[in-house]
Amino acid sequence: MDITHIITFLVVLAAGTAVSYFLASAMTAKKRAKILKEAEAESALMKKEKILQAKEKFQELKAEHEKAINERTQKVAQTEARAQQKEQAAQQRIEEAARKKTELDTLRDNLNNQLEIVKGRTEELEKTRRQHIEKLESIAGMSAEEAKNTLMENMKNEAKTQAMSYINEVADEAKMTAGKESKRIVLQTLQRVATEISVENSVTVFNIESDEVKGRIIGREGRNIRALEAATGIEIVVDDTPEAIILSGFDPVRREVARLALHQLVTDGRIHPARIEEVVAKVQKQVEEEVIETGKRTAIDLGVHGLHPELIRLIGSMKYRSSYGQNLLQHSREVANLSSIMAAELGLNAKAAKRAGLLHDIGKVSSEDPELPHAILGMRLAEKYKEKPDICNAIGAHHEEVEMTSLISPIVQVCDAISGARPGVRREVVDSYIKRLKDMENLALSFPGVVKTYAIQAGRELRVIVSSEKATDGDAEKISMEIAKKIQDEMTYPGQVRITVIRETRAVNYAR
Repeated sequence: MDITHIITFLVVLAAGTAVSYFLASAMTAKKRAKILKEAEAESALMKKEKILQAKEKFQELKAEHEKAINERTQKVAQTEARAQQKEQAAQQRIEEAARKKTELDTLRDNLNNQLEIVKGRTEELEKTRRQHIEKLESIAGMSAEEAKNTLMENMKNEAKTQAMSYINEVADEAKMTAGKESKRIVLQTLQRVATEISVENSVTVFNIESDEVKGRIIGREGRNIRALEAATGIEIVVDDTPEAIILSGFDPVRREVARLALHQLVTDGRIHPARIEEVVAKVQKQVEEEVIETGKRTAIDLGVHGLHPELIRLIGSMKYRSSYGQNLLQHSREVANLSSIMAAELGLNAKAAKRAGLLHDIGKVSSEDPELPHAILGMRLAEKYKEKPDICNAIGAHHEEVEMTSLISPIVQVCDAISGARPGVRREVVDSYIKRLKDMENLALSFPGVVKTYAIQAGRELRVIVSSEKATDGDAEKISMEIAKKIQDEMTYPGQVRITVIRETRAVNYAR
């Protein structure tokens, strides 16, 4: 029973397997046919697409080729047209040249004819001139060469006489008008600069911490400020200027006394008439001692010995005076050193030259006779205090008020001019001076490519640094010219301004 079932099961299994195999084979054949059909369809589609793409590519290449051919054709046509135009122009020039040659030939023939005529007439005139000269020589009794020399000599003498007469007239006129013209120039100069120079040299600004101090300085009904003005001889101006009081007076030593006294009074806090007189007297004594000490120290530093005490005091007073913004003591020291060096180089007395250079401006700090020029006043002071004649003459002659009688006089005069003319030493009003330098720097900064600007040598030179990335060497030259033109057109300045444009490339690396 079991065997029968097994056999039956095996037969059924084999039959199922066979059926499954045949069914699978049939399905595989159908799928293969379907896949082949789909592949053929896709292949046909791709073939059509490729053909279309090839046709489009062909059309593009054909269009490009036709475009290139058309462009070449146009260029050839244009070249031919230009060549034809040049040929026509050349032909016209040839024809014009031939025409002009014909005209020139005609003109040349005419000129030759005229030259022949002129030559004939010239020969006739020369013959006539020789006949006239022979007649004149026979009448005058001298040859033509002798007559010419005599005439030239007479003309020379006449010209010399007229020239000397004209020179004398000009010299006389210059002598008559020189004094008047020089006075006019000086007066105009004073009118133009008197205000700012007076303000600069007669005013000291005293700064205070707050405006409350102003009321204490003025005092009840102005008694404190009146006491201060009476004690110092300085006008004290209290106005709306914030945190500042103006001390006005032409004597710089008095202004310094007033400034120091105000400083001590404000610091101490006790401000009343009795205290003001006490402090001013104390400060005057301190300033006088400082003046004498400054004079002694200056004389010792320069090696100038044997000066009268009054001359030492005058030298110390120079510390508080200025001339066109130049400190008078520093100016005198500089002139003394320059005079000593110049005299030594010339083999003269260097010590005498240094002494004269130090004392040459003492007339500016003396108040004995303000109507005299400071050089004459200084010479009289030196004579009064027993200085040697050559020293006195150098002091009086450094502005040519008196005749120079010693060799050190011109040395002191030259050194005084050198010290005063050094760039930047004698300046204008500080605010306008600084403003002019800043305006000059800002003007240069407005140009493209400019990185930094520096005004140096008291505004006589402007250094301009440009970026090497934004400006070439040619641009640097152009910028320099444009800045110079703009400064010349828009600014007012003394002398001339040198514009130096600097362009450099820097490569920086670090070794670590």
